[in-house]
Amino acid sequence: MSYSEQALQKIEDGDIKEANRLYAWALRKDDDDTLNSFAEELYGLGFDNKAKRIYEKLLEKYPDEDSLQVNLADIEIGQGHTDEALQHLATVKPDSDAYLQSLLVAADLYQTEELYEVSEQKLLEAERIAPDEQVVLFALGEFYNMMQNYKKAADYYLTLIKRGILTLSSVDLVARLATAYAGMGKFETSMAYFEQIKTVNKTPDILFQQGFVYLQLKDYTNAIDLLTQLRETNPDYVSLYSILATAQEKNGDIEAAYKTAQEGIGFDEFNEDLFSQAAELANQLQKYDDVESYLKKALKINPEQMRTVVQLSNLYISQQRYQDNYDLLQPYIEENDLDPQIYWNIAVSDEKLEHFPEAKEAYQNAFPFFTNNADFLHAAVYFFRQIGNTDWAIKSLKAYLNLVPDDSEFSLMLEDYETNGF
Repeated sequence: MSYSEQALQKIEDGDIKEANRLYAWALRKDDDDTLNSFAEELYGLGFDNKAKRIYEKLLEKYPDEDSLQVNLADIEIGQGHTDEALQHLATVKPDSDAYLQSLLVAADLYQTEELYEVSEQKLLEAERIAPDEQVVLFALGEFYNMMQNYKKAADYYLTLIKRGILTLSSVDLVARLATAYAGMGKFETSMAYFEQIKTVNKTPDILFQQGFVYLQLKDYTNAIDLLTQLRETNPDYVSLYSILATAQEKNGDIEAAYKTAQEGIGFDEFNEDLFSQAAELANQLQKYDDVESYLKKALKINPEQMRTVVQLSNLYISQQRYQDNYDLLQPYIEENDLDPQIYWNIAVSDEKLEHFPEAKEAYQNAFPFFTNNADFLHAAVYFFRQIGNTDWAIKSLKAYLNLVPDDSEFSLMLEDYETNGF
């Protein structure tokens, strides 16, 4: 048994100290082919620096061996050494046997640098060179899947599946295809592929994705069953809790949905979406203290999340806590692109607190967004009449009567304005 093989065995046994000793002997005593294979194994096990040292040693002996340059580039990418990786790849010319692999590694490099167009160009060049190479087709499928171009991703996955290749690099291609169809909104087709996967082969990711598709198909019972199964086997799979709670809510079991959201928070105390969802469910259960608590925690995580600000503001308005609402919204009123509901809620608080100039501005800011909302316009009419702003009172009246033409009180109010020459 070579020193390399002995070292790998010690790594498997967890005896790293002895593995290091055997690694040193392998560098001195093992033949080059054995060392090359040893480096591949080490890289796969995450011992990048040890693999790198072997490749560098071999490259000194075989400076024209381009595959070593590509392997070193791959390691440099993983270590965040972009310039070094590019230097290795630049030595590989188009007529080299390693050029195809260099294109795939270069594509990975440009993806890490978020140069997606360049990455795509490298992959398409690889496809032109080797149109039937399954690793290339898989890489293109994965690239387009990452870019959310699900139609192209599905085409590549389907090509591989039709060739009888159902798994590649430990990836279930049928599941990938199902997920791609879900991304296109073709949920029935997606489910048809998910159902082809044997239960024993369903990883936590596949169970989650299939549960999500059941939810989109409004098959809440199956969604709940599948996601509950996932929760039992992988309770720390945090993403499942929001989807499961949604399925339970849609199925009419608000109490179960609320408990699920709370359980999810127990696994991820920094998930603002779960806090927000728990607050919505608590509101349906009329647990208003819990609503406020969860929303405040969500805002502590992300103070700029306008959806959460609106939720808490709406709670304060419903409880007539106008000063609390005013204090909540003050930090946001100077921002651009505010949620229109915030303008309305500011207007209500300012009006109730008798901040009439501020309330006037807030009503006017909110007006363009609520010309089809009778409740807003009804409140605006009374406010502008109260402060004596006839122009805006009439403007609000007319908009309201367009929506509620049979409101006799407001019709008479408008007639009165017109009779008096307004």
